[in-house]
Amino acid sequence: MRALALDIGEVRVGIAVSDPAGRVASPVCVLPASEVLSHAVTFRHVLEDWEPDFLICGRPKTMAGEDGPQAERIMAQAQSIARACELPLEFVDERLSSAEAKRILREQGLNERSMRGKVDMVAASLFLQSWLDSRVDATDKKARS
Repeated sequence: MRALALDIGEVRVGIAVSDPAGRVASPVCVLPASEVLSHAVTFRHVLEDWEPDFLICGRPKTMAGEDGPQAERIMAQAQSIARACELPLEFVDERLSSAEAKRILREQGLNERSMRGKVDMVAASLFLQSWLDSRVDATDKKARS
């Protein structure tokens, strides 16, 4: 079960993928949002290379847990992408994923300028890992019941 995660922004889309067992998330790349939304060849190559079974998209929420101001746009775009890819779609809370991604990249010695294109794919890998972990936890609970 391989999942592909998208951190959809206005300009860029960060992409991350899980391993085939669905245990570990890894950043893949960042593509222009227009290419992902139009299902351009660059995005189709990502789909062909990784052959995902699920599409996971970040859902922007406020700190209070409500949908953020961009949630409606992002959810509509994610649904359009999922239809074009013919993949089941799930949303995951992406609160603080970009801030955490920046912290990780700073720890690796990157400055703001050099991390610009990397933040989105690292953020996608963070919320994908959270989604993967929640599935493992749910499976473990069922096994113990």
